[in-house]
Amino acid sequence: MTTFSKMHGLGNDFMVINNLDRHWQPQPEQITAWADRHRGIGFDQLLAVEPATESGRAAGADFSYRIFNANGGEVEQCGNGLRCFARFVVDQGLIDKSSLCVETVSGLYYPTLLDDGQIEVDMGEAAFTPADIPFTDPVEALKYQVEADGQPFTIGALAIGNPHAVVQVDDLDQTPVREIGARIGKLASFPNGVNVGFMQLVDRQLIRLRVFERGVGETLACGTGACAAAITANRWGLTDPTVTVELLGGRLQIAWDGKRVRMAGPATHVYDGIIDS
Repeated sequence: MTTFSKMHGLGNDFMVINNLDRHWQPQPEQITAWADRHRGIGFDQLLAVEPATESGRAAGADFSYRIFNANGGEVEQCGNGLRCFARFVVDQGLIDKSSLCVETVSGLYYPTLLDDGQIEVDMGEAAFTPADIPFTDPVEALKYQVEADGQPFTIGALAIGNPHAVVQVDDLDQTPVREIGARIGKLASFPNGVNVGFMQLVDRQLIRLRVFERGVGETLACGTGACAAAITANRWGLTDPTVTVELLGGRLQIAWDGKRVRMAGPATHVYDGIIDS
């Protein structure tokens, strides 16, 4: 039997497992079955809390965690997941401090539980070099031209621990996010796949955003996607360095100083459960 917590960050929902003893071993078929919203628990991602590696501990990491999409595939990072991870380890009594260092396959991240119940995360530095995203365009640029099923798109491309393509649209409500997101998401120019964000600029302090996530589909919120949109909009000269990003599930506050990006938002515990493993 496996005990778990169901959590969400603005509707981007998670199954969270305490795997500090490494008893649970990930199997894609099992994750997919648990993720089924009709026959399983239902979630966008599964988060496994694990001990930091030796190198992670040497760098100050309190824990490591692994992220698995609903299709069973492991991914590098999840911004909403980081906030839920922090809420989980504190609420479960696994740590007694409010500022944490978390190890992931994409590096170290630093969530802090704030007095108002929000969680702020130092998401580190974005990567713009195509090879670091990864993206096959040979020359780094502010904007790229790609073609998906014969239709041209202008995108920003970057990584916030995981790869993102950002598309600016005039009317988010009239944009076929799922169809275009799926097409851009499978482009061979993104060898590891890509999360696709569609942003509508309201003013210099507010972005509306919908995100089609690789291995999941459209989600109610995407923390790294919000960071990617805020950074892209600022680099394109469209917004201020600190903005509100309004997703389907609610709002995140994003601040980018030209180097490091910070994200603040809620993390909500829904229920605890036990399931056959």
